[in-house]
Amino acid sequence: MKARFWLAALVLPLAGCGSSDPVPAAVTSDEATALDQAAEMFDTRPSETPVDATNAAN
Repeated sequence: MKARFWLAALVLPLAGCGSSDPVPAAVTSDEATALDQAAEMFDTRPSETPVDATNAAN
């Protein structure tokens, strides 16, 4: 009886160990191509010029 108690007492804290994060799946070649194209679009689009608040009021 005592052995079962100690076994449960030692094993129970380990139940909280581990990761709940899912393992990322592999990317297919079509998905990789789509991601590359999206990155290219972001890299080539013109950057927005920030508006200076002091000049905007004039």
